[in-house]
Amino acid sequence: MLKEFRDFIMRGNVLDLAVAVIIAGAFGLITVSLVKDIIMPIVGYLSGGLDFSNHFIPLSDNVTATTLEEARKQGAVIAWGKFLTVVINFLIVAFIIFLIVKAANKAMERFQEEKEEAPAEPPRQEVLLEEIRDLLAKKS
Repeated sequence: MLKEFRDFIMRGNVLDLAVAVIIAGAFGLITVSLVKDIIMPIVGYLSGGLDFSNHFIPLSDNVTATTLEEARKQGAVIAWGKFLTVVINFLIVAFIIFLIVKAANKAMERFQEEKEEAPAEPPRQEVLLEEIRDLLAKKS
C-alpha cells in the first residue's frame, strides 16, 4: 500500500496540481494586496473617501451602534455595505486576472507564430534517404 501511495504522489499530474495550488495561493495574496492596498485607496480617494464597509441595516431596535462591528454585538444586522465592498473587490480582481490571462494568451500566440515561422529541419534519417535516392538516380 505504501508503494501504491508513493506511485500516486509521484505521478506528474499530482505534482503539477500541487505546484498550481501553491502558486495560486501566492498569486491570490498578490492580487488581494493589489486591490486592498493600491486600487481601493485610489477608488476611495476618487470617491471622496466613501467607505461602504460600515453601512448596515439593523434588524432590531436594540441596535444603536454606528459601526458594523459594534452593531453586530448588539443584534442582527444586514451588512449590505460590506457585501457591496466584497462584490466591488471581486469585480476588480476578476478584471485584473482577465487582463493577465489576456496578456499571457497574446504572448503565447506570438511564441507560437515564431515557432511556426522557423523552418523545420527534416529528420536526419529522411535527409540520408534523400541523399541515397539522389545517388541512385545519378547512377541510373
